[in-house]
Amino acid sequence: MIYGYARVSTTGQTLATQHAALAAAGVDKVQSEKVSGVAARPELKRLLGLMQPGDVLVVSKLDRLARSALDLLRIIDRIRTIGADFRSLGDAWADTTTPHGRLMLVILSGIAEFERELILQRTSEGRARAKAEGRKFGRKHKLTIHQQREVMARLDAGEAMRAIARSYAVNHTTISRLADRHAGSITA
Repeated sequence: MIYGYARVSTTGQTLATQHAALAAAGVDKVQSEKVSGVAARPELKRLLGLMQPGDVLVVSKLDRLARSALDLLRIIDRIRTIGADFRSLGDAWADTTTPHGRLMLVILSGIAEFERELILQRTSEGRARAKAEGRKFGRKHKLTIHQQREVMARLDAGEAMRAIARSYAVNHTTISRLADRHAGSITA
């Protein structure tokens, strides 16, 4: 089966040009949707669920299918896992039905993986630099240092965690974690 996928970002745009190109390419069934590429694409998800080994998914242009190279690679990987193929009419190199197209996608995958590793490396270097400068990570404490001392005094006096939590407008787990941290610092 040859499936087609057509998408436009806004309701003011038309799918007619994509439908005509897909029909000319011999597509048996077209799934269409009017949704931003960033939003969930339920018709694409449904289409991928319909595909069987040997099927082909055809799009008029790559930007109608994916919002980034990484998104494209994930979708194509899912298609290949099914045992199906992919072809873009406007991008001859993106055709997994040919050896050249498969090679280009392998190269693109390698570049995307390299880019991900560079991003991770830069991120970890930035985090290390920020830690060395004394920056703290994570959410700020819900209770000030003064409030934390008050909580500990109230716990030591035998007051219930839930009652203390209500008085500070926090969840009782916040009080529980504070008590655990305090107990850990005493034994350390």
